[in-house]
Amino acid sequence: MSSELAIQIEHVGKVFPVYDKPIHRLYQMMSSRGAKQRWYREFHALRDVSVQVRRGETLGVVGRNGSGKSTLLQIICGTLMPSTGRIQISGRIAALLELGAGFNPEFTGRENVILYGAILGLSRLEVETRFDEIAAFAEIGDFMDQPVKCYSSGMYVRLAFAVAIHVTPDILVVDEALSVGDEAFQRKCFARINRIRDDGATVLFVSHSAGIVTQLCDRAILLDQGELLTQGSPKFVVSRYQKMLYMPPERVEALRELIRAEREDDAEAGDSPRLSEIERQDAKLVASADQPRAPKDPEDSRGWFDEGLVPKSTIRYDTHGACIEQPHIETPEGRKVNVLRSGQEYVFIYRVDFREAAAGVRCGMLIKTLTGLELGGGASSLPQDSITLVEAGQTVEVRFRFRCLLDGGTYFTNAGVLARVGEEETYVDRLIDATMFRVMPQPERLATGVVDFCITSEVQLMDQSKVGA
Repeated sequence: MSSELAIQIEHVGKVFPVYDKPIHRLYQMMSSRGAKQRWYREFHALRDVSVQVRRGETLGVVGRNGSGKSTLLQIICGTLMPSTGRIQISGRIAALLELGAGFNPEFTGRENVILYGAILGLSRLEVETRFDEIAAFAEIGDFMDQPVKCYSSGMYVRLAFAVAIHVTPDILVVDEALSVGDEAFQRKCFARINRIRDDGATVLFVSHSAGIVTQLCDRAILLDQGELLTQGSPKFVVSRYQKMLYMPPERVEALRELIRAEREDDAEAGDSPRLSEIERQDAKLVASADQPRAPKDPEDSRGWFDEGLVPKSTIRYDTHGACIEQPHIETPEGRKVNVLRSGQEYVFIYRVDFREAAAGVRCGMLIKTLTGLELGGGASSLPQDSITLVEAGQTVEVRFRFRCLLDGGTYFTNAGVLARVGEEETYVDRLIDATMFRVMPQPERLATGVVDFCITSEVQLMDQSKVGA
């Protein structure tokens, strides 16, 4: 990754006028210059946002609805001008901000490819040279010569994306536009984004999916109410964002203050990825771990407990009358362990103390990599089979039995309790990075990748006399 900056945003703000009544717009237009602010209120979509993105970096942008994500991307792409601050862009930008943005509904798909290509900086000859590739990627067939006003939303985004990624951009901006495509098209899009990224382009990616941000991005930023609350590694930022989503409205401001306090002002804004101090402690803990020791007795061959293997990055959601306690891993015989052996069975256990009565209770767990990539987990039941009612003062113990099919390395677990609050199922307590465990390396392991799918192979030397038969 280059240290050269592709995007430099300094103290950018964006203010929109908000009118209580439509006629106030007319009054505003007719007012004298000295009375211009009399008929509207100011809405600050962005407030003093500063971000640096290096060339070749993939930056995730997360935040609740109305946090200013799309406004920021539109300013980066030049479709909006900032009210304050400055922005500097180095390179050609291709953007997917809205479905069919830049399309003329009366033009055919073919005509809009030429028009959109020109908007993105391509000459007509360049568009015509790449047209067959664009048409093949979009997969809209004979509709290419029909007016785009006849297109479905999926056809719109396929054509827009096909043009954008064939511009050979230096900077690609994607604002949740891919969510409307079918699964096959989404897989093709993500593969193409990865290819563009591998070729050295800078990618800005807005998504509400924690898994996509963690998997695709080198770094992430969290916007809320137009403010850049924090930035850092995807795992660090996404965990704060998810906690904010489940926080009661009356306590969100307190959480915002906590997130601001966590921000490391002494670190360079352009570090990529920039780890939090807590994540650095976890990384040091993993790096300084003792090499796997030889088993002292037969029991040790199933694993053992390392007292120093305790995560520093644990986050608890705001609780609603329930509290997860004592999350840990045991062998089936009941021995507590956090150093596991691949191929063996273990049990992830925790208790839930209910301070208030809860209806429709069910529990879950999740296993993640060190970077936060979700590998898999399980739920105690389907919603219709949940525990009907747990009374205040009762305790529930949940046990998840699993076979460790992971490669050697360090992993984290999540624990969560769901219940019905009103008509909605929500977390009444959740622990992110509740525990961490290490899997002992196996030099004799034939499986590749993180997860062992228990694949068997058969290799047979063919009789040459039968090969050509």
